[in-house]
Amino acid sequence: MKIYFDACCVNRLTDDQTQERVVREGEAIEELIGLATSGGDVWVGSVVVEAEIARNPDAERRADAQALLEFVKQVVRLDDGIVARARKLQGTGFSEFDALHIACAESAQVDVFLTTDDRLLRGANRLNRELAVRVLNPVSFLEEVKNAAQRND
Repeated sequence: MKIYFDACCVNRLTDDQTQERVVREGEAIEELIGLATSGGDVWVGSVVVEAEIARNPDAERRADAQALLEFVKQVVRLDDGIVARARKLQGTGFSEFDALHIACAESAQVDVFLTTDDRLLRGANRLNRELAVRVLNPVSFLEEVKNAAQRND
């Protein structure tokens, strides 16, 4: 399985852990990163994730997130097709970074693109038939993974 984590997911691990939602998402992301870095799963990243993380003004959080990127097994680089697809997605209401993330995930033919960004999730849900990738919250996806594992037991 190929999993794409956007910068929100990678940064979630260093977000303020006083909110229950942040804790739940952080735990799910940690577990999914573990799955994506062991066995046959592949953590797909991109130069877009790298660029977005590099913009974090908090040096410690930026360094922590960049250290996690060492576990990425495949990095998507921008090309004309990805940029053209991102521009089309921006025309549907996605921000520049979100559109680039989706276009990169589609290009890599990932199984799932994970984000904690509610606005991105709503937009992807609204346009899910036009996207070539599933966009989910990591908590929801981890639940799917666990349910599938239980069915296979």
